[in-house]
Amino acid sequence: MTAAVADTVTEVRFPAIGTTAVLLVTEPAAAPVAAAVLRAHLADLDRACSRFRADSEIRGLERTAGSPVPVSPLLAEILDTALRAAELTDGLVDPTVGTTMAAIGYDRDFAALPVDGPAVVPLPAPGWWRIGWNPRRREVLLPRGIALDLGATAKALAADRAAARIADTAGCGVLVSLGGDLAVAGPHPADGWRVLVGDDHTRPDPDGGQTVAIVSGGLATSGTTRRRWRRGGEVVHHIVDPRTGAAPGGWRAVSVAAASCVDANIASTASVVLGASAPGWLAERGLPARLVADGGRVCTVAGWPAGAPAGAGTG
Repeated sequence: MTAAVADTVTEVRFPAIGTTAVLLVTEPAAAPVAAAVLRAHLADLDRACSRFRADSEIRGLERTAGSPVPVSPLLAEILDTALRAAELTDGLVDPTVGTTMAAIGYDRDFAALPVDGPAVVPLPAPGWWRIGWNPRRREVLLPRGIALDLGATAKALAADRAAARIADTAGCGVLVSLGGDLAVAGPHPADGWRVLVGDDHTRPDPDGGQTVAIVSGGLATSGTTRRRWRRGGEVVHHIVDPRTGAAPGGWRAVSVAAASCVDANIASTASVVLGASAPGWLAERGLPARLVADGGRVCTVAGWPAGAPAGAGTG
């Protein structure tokens, strides 16, 4: 998913949290301050919930498992968001899937993963309901043997928080894109923010993808075309079904528009896990979505413009 840069918009792009951060602002003079705000948000996010930093807060929770531990305000917000996602999706999006990820070998930065390795046995997630969370006291009790993976919802939350903070601080329109997670805030360009939606945020779809325009809220794409590797000769990827520990099939990409990037991300991730029942699930919730099947067939629901060519938009 990539955003088109209008003549009146300034772009800043840099690597962060294992992906590419893209920042667009409607006032060129605001770009340095906006970039500093975004970098600070992402640095805080990494310290709070990176699975691959020994000094991150969630790694600290693993070391103190079995005892209640106070957490920072940021991690408290991230945990609230992750547990809300689990509840809304009946566990299709589950923060205890970190245990499952470790079982399939995704226990380090993706760039450091071996191309192949021994065969793995899928391990279901322990279950989000096992996390002891006291929001009033900002205290969490993580059972022993459970590893958290807050990456999906935390990244989307960072996009929402950063976009809102930049719009408030700089007084301009802003778009923040973190991999497949995108949030906008403040006044938008005359034609809205033009976004090319595809399978892979780093390159267009083979069929050209689809360009849409957004003016508020968020847009998220979850897919299986990136972060793929092999174990025992079998392809695995970074989205797993928490109920089984296996990689789901059916959709190679699901893009969802919602009132926030967090809500869009929750729905897009759950839809990849759901498989064939995802279009109905999304339609019941009134969430506009574009689903691309493993074979390339495109399905749209809930008002997403069906069959619109690249360049067409939704206001």
